[in-house]
Formats: sequence, C-alpha cells, structure tokens
Amino acid sequence: MSEPITICLAGAPQGKGRARAFVRGGHVGHYTPEKTRSYEGMIRTAAMQELGTRPAFDEPLEFVLRAVFPVPASWSERKRQQAITGDIKPGKKPDLDNIAKAWNDALNGVVYRDDSLICRMTLDKRYGPQPLVVCTVRPIVIERPLYQPEEAKR
Repeated sequence: MSEPITICLAGAPQGKGRARAFVRGGHVGHYTPEKTRSYEGMIRTAAMQELGTRPAFDEPLEFVLRAVFPVPASWSERKRQQAITGDIKPGKKPDLDNIAKAWNDALNGVVYRDDSLICRMTLDKRYGPQPLVVCTVRPIVIERPLYQPEEAKR
C-alpha cells in the first residue's frame, strides 16, 4: 500500500470559478477564469514538489481537505478565540464544494491517475491563525475481520 501525501498551500482558500462562455465567429467557446487557472497551477506545483519521484496513485482513495480562513481583524479578541477554537465557523464564500473542486481538478493526473479513484471525501471549513488549505490523499484501507464467524465460513 502506498504512503499518503499531504499538500499545504498558504493563503486564503479559493473556490473553482465558474466557466465563462464567449462567442467568436458564430461559435460558442468556454474558458476557465485566469484566477482559477493560476490557483490550480499553484496547487499542482505544490503537489509535484511534495510528490517528488513517486508515481501517481492508481487505487481507491480518500480525499481529506481542510480550508482554514483568516479571522476578521475587526472581531473582538473573545470572538477571535471562539473562531480559532472552532466555536464559530466561516459560513461565507467561497463554498466548500467549490474549494474541493479546485483542488480535485488540480490534483487530477498529478497525485492520482483519475479523480474517479476518489471513493471517500472529508471536507472541513474553519477559522485559524493563518489562512491555508491542507489536503491529504491516501489509499483506502479495506478492513477485514481477523477471524470469520462460523456462519460466514459455510
């Protein structure tokens, strides 16, 4: 079984931007916004550095992502501490699923052969002293009982 990989990217979490459409020569085209392309490029670069010479995963995977947002400077010290301890959650944009989508797309073909290998996702959005995103990708361990009951052996 392969060892997990953890990628950290400092800075405020960003969500995947909505694809934009344009018309040129009577044909409709689509493109990903520059901000999203740049963010996904930073994720890929961090992933390649962390991965080193290891090959991409090619087995069922678990994808764990924690998006840490900066605590607003205008908040009181008491409210800031509540945010850092997790008593207050960041119910604001970007949406957690859009953050995960940006990371999932950026890691596709780099950390794992294809995102269809992801069988379990754990996502978390919280406040912290420093804004960052931490993503861990690990093979799923299939747990089997050490023994089988007599009924199952038949």
